[in-house]
Amino acid sequence: PFFAYMPVAFPHFPTLPHPDYEGSTGLGPFADSFHEMDERVGELADLLDELDISDDTLFVFTSDNGAEDVLPWRGWTGPWGGSYFTAMEGCLRVPFIARWPGHIPAGRVSNEVTHAVDIFTTFATAAGAPVPLDRPIDGIDLMPLLDGTSDTSGRESILCFVGDQLHAVKWKNWKLHYIWQEYMLDPAVQLGVPRAFNLYEDPGERHDVFLPSNTWVQRPCMAAIGAFWDSVEAHPLIAPGTADPYEPPT
Repeated sequence: PFFAYMPVAFPHFPTLPHPDYEGSTGLGPFADSFHEMDERVGELADLLDELDISDDTLFVFTSDNGAEDVLPWRGWTGPWGGSYFTAMEGCLRVPFIARWPGHIPAGRVSNEVTHAVDIFTTFATAAGAPVPLDRPIDGIDLMPLLDGTSDTSGRESILCFVGDQLHAVKWKNWKLHYIWQEYMLDPAVQLGVPRAFNLYEDPGERHDVFLPSNTWVQRPCMAAIGAFWDSVEAHPLIAPGTADPYEPPT
C-alpha cells in the first residue's frame, strides 16, 4: 500500500495562483486559486485512472477549516455561520469527498458527524493495516459509512476548541456554545448560560433555543466533555520535546 498527501495550499492567504491561472475567472486571485485547485485535483484523479489503480485507491478530498473572514481573502460559508478560527459551523464544516470505485457507491451523501482524526483509522482499515492498540486512537473507522453498510459514522460528538479553550460541543444535530465568538476578530465572550442551536433547523446558529425547553442537551454534551478529560487524565498529553518515535508508558 502507498499513502500520498497533496497539500493544496495556494487558496490560503496570501492567495498566489500559478501564473497560468491568474485572471482565469475574472473574480480575483482567490477564485483563480480555487479554479487551479479544481483542475489540479482533477488531474490527480485522472492520473489514478491512467495508471489503472483507481479501483485500488481510496481518494479523499477534504480541508482543515472553513472560510477566512479577512479581506481580500474572505470566503463564503454557505448557510453556516461564522468563519475560520472560531467554533462556528462556518469554521468546522468542510468538504469530505471520498472516491473508491467498487467500494464506495457513487453519489452517496451523508450528514453524519465526522472528524479529521477519523482519516487515519479509516485509511488503516482500507489498507488492511492494524490500528495500534498500545495507545488511545481518537479516530473512528468510517469505512462502513463510506461503503454503505452503515448509515451512521459511529461518532456522536465533537469538542470544539479554539486554541486551548473549549468553546463549544457538537452532539448529533445539536451545538452548545460555552464561549461565543462568531468571527475570528470578535472578542471571545464567556457565557453565563450556554447557547444551544439545532443545526438541522438553524445551520447559521442565529436563534438560541437553550431556554426554556432544551436544557436537556447539556447532559450529553457534558458527558462528552467528561469523557474527554477522563481520557486526558488516563493518557496524558505528550510533553513538548519528547523524543520521536514516542513509546507510550506501559
